[in-house]
Amino acid sequence: MPAEGSRSLRILIIAGYASSLVNFRLKLIEAFLAKGLEVHVAAPDLTADDATVEVLRARGVVLHDIPLERTRQSVVADLRAFFALRHLMRRIAPDYVLAYTAKPVIWGMLAAAAAGVRRRVALVTGLGYAFTGEATGKRRVLRSIMEKLYRAALSRSDHVFFQNPDDAALFQELRLLGSRASVSVVNGSGVDLQHFRPAPLPQTTGQIRFLLIARMLGAKGVREFVAAAERIRATHPDTSFDLVGGTDANPDSISHEQLQSWVAEQGVNWHGAQPDVRAFLAGCHVYVLPSSYREGTPRSVLEAMATGRAIITTDAPGCRETVVPGVNGYLVPPGDSAALEEAMRRFLDSPELIDEMGRESLRIAREKYDVNRVNQQMLMDICKRADAPLYGEA
Repeated sequence: MPAEGSRSLRILIIAGYASSLVNFRLKLIEAFLAKGLEVHVAAPDLTADDATVEVLRARGVVLHDIPLERTRQSVVADLRAFFALRHLMRRIAPDYVLAYTAKPVIWGMLAAAAAGVRRRVALVTGLGYAFTGEATGKRRVLRSIMEKLYRAALSRSDHVFFQNPDDAALFQELRLLGSRASVSVVNGSGVDLQHFRPAPLPQTTGQIRFLLIARMLGAKGVREFVAAAERIRATHPDTSFDLVGGTDANPDSISHEQLQSWVAEQGVNWHGAQPDVRAFLAGCHVYVLPSSYREGTPRSVLEAMATGRAIITTDAPGCRETVVPGVNGYLVPPGDSAALEEAMRRFLDSPELIDEMGRESLRIAREKYDVNRVNQQMLMDICKRADAPLYGEA
């Protein structure tokens, strides 16, 4: 068991929302625990999330609430988060801090530097709203602010992980990475192949089901999905189109009223946010994510691949890495509902592709995106620095 002085090494993991610690990082947390680390986690309203608390406390993880507001743009609120994080780090004295998503990375890295934490690791899981689309108006101002904040935070980081090569290249081009940090690109967050297992395809009987799982944001391609669905249903009325995901405080969020209108007028099925999407994946034939959002690597696509589903997604950062065109699915241009419709119709015209491409998706998921392999790479890359004794003795 690794140790420094008289105690085990201690890591603090900072998240933007509590449930992500279980939904996206549980296997990584378990990997740290298996190495003998004392694991602390921090997120807004963490101790009020009973399901997350139960899972993490059962594993001996120490929980901390922090006043971090994920979507609200407020200097006062962000400074409150910074000082709260600095105070927490001074109190628990972690050997490592690992932060993921934008605000935890920015304020977590700055607070860790101010608190004197020796090993500071950032995980950039996509660039989100500010870096999506043309930099005009409010988005341009927000992007300029985000660039300055990222530059300040990442210049104080020891290691920066990206989930696709496009994001890493952009940050290098914009000179947001300081000379201090080493950089790695990993295959997203990986997917738990024991939790998301191959599922038999539903019987077609002339009815093919297309599924999109995402927050209901315009940049996730929800509008393009609905537009393509409307045109396809005019010629193939038995085809089903399912949306799974909730609305969001993001400025790009689609309203509840608009979604209900689509249900009534376009014939799509909106199921809202779901705690477990496996039944929906098992019930679909083809998974669709027509996103123009700056994804890291979209987790929902990896889950669909692990279930054995053909994929339609966009030729955009983070998404394009998941599909070998013509092998396990198709790539379409972001924002192009006509191209999306054409890709969907290929499966309607040649339904044998559904099984063929689904099997290829499963093969790729197993070879490239196994969460245990991704976590192993992260552990190894963190430990390349001589003062990071997670493997062997210090």
